[in-house]
Amino acid sequence: MLSYPQIDPVIFKLGPLQVRWYGLMYVLGFVASYMLVQYQIKKFNLTKLAEHFENLNLILIICLIAGGRLGYVVFYNLSYYLQHPVEILATWQGGMSFHGALIGLIAGGYIFCRRNALNFWETADVYIVTTPIGLGLGRIGNFINAELFGRVSDVPWAMIFPGGGPLPRHPSQLYEAMLEGVLLFVILWFLKGYTHGAKRWPHGAMLSVFLICYGIFRYFVELFREPDTHLGFVLASFTMGQILSGLMILAGCILLAWRWKSDNKVSA
Repeated sequence: MLSYPQIDPVIFKLGPLQVRWYGLMYVLGFVASYMLVQYQIKKFNLTKLAEHFENLNLILIICLIAGGRLGYVVFYNLSYYLQHPVEILATWQGGMSFHGALIGLIAGGYIFCRRNALNFWETADVYIVTTPIGLGLGRIGNFINAELFGRVSDVPWAMIFPGGGPLPRHPSQLYEAMLEGVLLFVILWFLKGYTHGAKRWPHGAMLSVFLICYGIFRYFVELFREPDTHLGFVLASFTMGQILSGLMILAGCILLAWRWKSDNKVSA
């Protein structure tokens, strides 16, 4: 068994203002995405996207936060928030859903692209390959907060988490950081070049691969992650995370097949 590192979730305080590691991880994720999208804009000469880059970033940040919060409300604790609707706005109390954030990003990005005559699928591919960095950093933030820990285990690297009881548990946040963060970024960044050039993949392929791979990785980690206390197992032995991830895998496969078919029709 490993000792859980006692890291203060608060980096420093300035009067009533607290700067927390979890918030810093979000900021670092946004900065990394900003820089890598700019890099792709220059490399692939995406002049139209460059014109709307700053405004699109602002819209996506708003949609990420709103979608993440509403996703948590709807998917994970709807009955509670129906009784306490004012608390939907209390984001400082925690409660964000990645699946909801993804829906918000896709919906907001699609509307923006339609209104500004941008190629949505090409734009989605440019942004989605940078997403795993924020995901990985966010999971590290979860680990520092000692939240979303794993199930009880006797593996040598299990840890006793504050608030997790006296028994050692899987550090499932670190599993997610490695799979959804590091490995998924390597896969997407390696494949992104295939969406440009003579023998390119169709636009939308990177978004499809992201949906499939993230769904697989998240579904796997849910086998080691403690189910949400207020939900438990939603359907037989399946958690809400597994159900939503299964839908992501299905959606990714359908989208990839459709984008290949549409691209072949255009090329014919």
